[in-house]
Amino acid sequence: MTAISEPNRFQIVELLKDGPRSVGAIVDALGLGQPQVSRHLRLLAQAGVVEVTKRAQQRIYRLHPEAMRELSDWAQGFAALWSERMDRLGAFLEDDDRAPDEANRQGG
Repeated sequence: MTAISEPNRFQIVELLKDGPRSVGAIVDALGLGQPQVSRHLRLLAQAGVVEVTKRAQQRIYRLHPEAMRELSDWAQGFAALWSERMDRLGAFLEDDDRAPDEANRQGG
């Protein structure tokens, strides 16, 4: 999901998680220029992160639910990996903390 790794696009995704917004509302919220916001939205749409609907003269953007589900699944894979690694680190540190006590009891 490199599309949302750019800070402005990440902010746009953050805004859209609260619900659909027009380009103008995104421009106002972020304080960016309309051409810049439109370019970011176009890239997010090409990546499948957002969907656009046209209402009169406005384009309304919303998060694409499937893309967000894929991103969530991807992130959860890393969460499980890090949880396992932290558990192993905790066990190692506990064993390391006990080692001096055991050495002292054995006359070490």
